[in-house]
Amino acid sequence: MKIQSVNPATGAPAFSYDALPDELLQESLEVSGRTFEWWSRSSFSERSKLLLKVADILEEKKTFFARLMAEEMGKLQAAGVAEIEKCASVCRYYAQHAPDMLKDEQVATEARKSFVSYRPLGSILAVMPWNFPFWQVFRFAAPALMAGNTVLLKHASNVLACAVEIEKVFRDAGAMGGLFQTLLIPASKVETCIAHPAVRAITLTGSTEAGRKVAAIAGEHLKKCVLELGGSDPYIILHDADIQAAVKTCVAARLINAGQSCVAAKRFIIDAQVYDQFRQRFVEEMKKIILGFPMAERTQLGPMASVALRDELHLQVLKSIEMGAILETGGVIPPNPGAFYPATVLSDVKKGMPAFDEELFGPVAALIKATDEADAIMLANDSDFGLGAAIFSRDVEYAEQVGKELIDAGMIFINDFVRSDPRLPFGGIKHSGYGRELSHFGIREFCNIKTVFVA
Repeated sequence: MKIQSVNPATGAPAFSYDALPDELLQESLEVSGRTFEWWSRSSFSERSKLLLKVADILEEKKTFFARLMAEEMGKLQAAGVAEIEKCASVCRYYAQHAPDMLKDEQVATEARKSFVSYRPLGSILAVMPWNFPFWQVFRFAAPALMAGNTVLLKHASNVLACAVEIEKVFRDAGAMGGLFQTLLIPASKVETCIAHPAVRAITLTGSTEAGRKVAAIAGEHLKKCVLELGGSDPYIILHDADIQAAVKTCVAARLINAGQSCVAAKRFIIDAQVYDQFRQRFVEEMKKIILGFPMAERTQLGPMASVALRDELHLQVLKSIEMGAILETGGVIPPNPGAFYPATVLSDVKKGMPAFDEELFGPVAALIKATDEADAIMLANDSDFGLGAAIFSRDVEYAEQVGKELIDAGMIFINDFVRSDPRLPFGGIKHSGYGRELSHFGIREFCNIKTVFVA
């Protein structure tokens, strides 16, 4: 069986790989389990040395890796370089901080001695998406490996060249064969992996539907999951917001990675007092966006990852317009080959429309008018998703209070766009999943939090 990727900018075949035969898949799973027995006993110093070498290799080859992402999923060259640099930084962050994050915690009890110890679990299966082909992997793998686990990567089928190169980075850094393995398998083989005794936990970043399926299989086998799923992030523009600054941030937040990010801004909920002002400036800025090939220096918006994803997004736009949304700009598929879609703005979006109810995974912004602040909060929370959210206001302390106490989301950003940071936990609630990545919360997700009591 062949697994083929396609260049989304041209529609031409990109890379092709043979799927891993069943017998070799079983061997890979068993090797991962055996390697864990050794790696779990390694010192933090050994683990840190490996990750620091990985970071060096990533930075040395960042231009090559960025070009690979452009060829497989259409990422802009500059964005690809920034992604690799971020991967290197997360490796260095955990290489430095993991020993403190996982040190024994003494607890005062009636015992002579009692403490909590953080021990590795085993082989962790990572089912990863295509939108950030390197970052999604490294933000999980760096803490998991520093905790003493081994990693099995099942990457999205359209970024397998990236997946192969990631395994090669670890090999080149000196990792033994079973420490980090890329499994070139179709989605139908994920259940086989989850069922294997060596696999002790699963992390998945992807759609809500994929999360449900993997969680159900993991539950059947009583194995832990961390799920980072979809989002329909609300960006709330309060009446006292700095509109010029808010527009600049919101345009960038909507178009990052061609809008193909779980934490990209999706729904812009604007107080009626400033709705027309925000809409006019926002549409003006979106009209200026240059659509083009990802390797071109002047390009601001590259292709989406595939024609199928582009066409699905377009149908959401058309249906929303049929239901009363106003097309302010964009919304027309270009005649040239490739998965291109222009920066698009829909105004007068209301509940019941796809642009309000569903995740728009592409460069389409939904503008929603709120009668007042209370209505804005209600509209923001009126979603099955709960990943990130942003609030724009000159009264920073008040916005902070509203975000902390009233918005249903795992992450709240004030006067800025939502993004991941190794120092802060990343994850959501409701249909956006459960569990956390990054910070000390993320590294402890795949640890046995063990109580030790000495009488």
